[in-house]
Amino acid sequence: MLTAVWVAVVAFVIGVGVAVYVMLKAARLMTESSAAIASLREREDLLIDRASAAIDRAGEQIARTETITASMDGVTASMEDVTASMAELRGRITALTPAARPGPEGTSGALTWTAALVYGLARALGLRWAQQYRFIRHPGPGAQEAAAGSARPAAVSRRRPVPVTGSRAVPVTGQRRAALTGRRGKVAP
Repeated sequence: MLTAVWVAVVAFVIGVGVAVYVMLKAARLMTESSAAIASLREREDLLIDRASAAIDRAGEQIARTETITASMDGVTASMEDVTASMAELRGRITALTPAARPGPEGTSGALTWTAALVYGLARALGLRWAQQYRFIRHPGPGAQEAAAGSARPAAVSRRRPVPVTGSRAVPVTGQRRAALTGRRGKVAP
């Protein structure tokens, strides 16, 4: 019987040891889970703050959109007023000016001739001015900038003039370039 008592004592000690081990593991699990829940609550607060900031920004954007929409309504009303005014002006001009009568060949005569003349003169003067101002070189730095002596030297334009013929620019090559630059006997590269 003594052995039966010892077996019962050993079994009781082993059972108590297993119970203590399980309780320690359960306590560690509870502390870790409570720490995880606390960190989740902190993150939840941060997430709620970010979400509320995003909602506030969205509300501001909606307010701006409503402002723009209201101003577009004003622009639409203004454009309708301008359209009505232009229609009224067109009606008055039509009432004040006589209708152009077509000539024998279907042309309107002096009005067409005058419009063609004005267009031709404007085109010719525009081409002439474009040709004249294409050869102007832009000056270097001003006197104050040159006296100051900046750290970087001023960039010098190396573009060569390109003569204009008709309505498009034609690059000059070979012997013709030397003649245009005033250098006799030398061909510019």
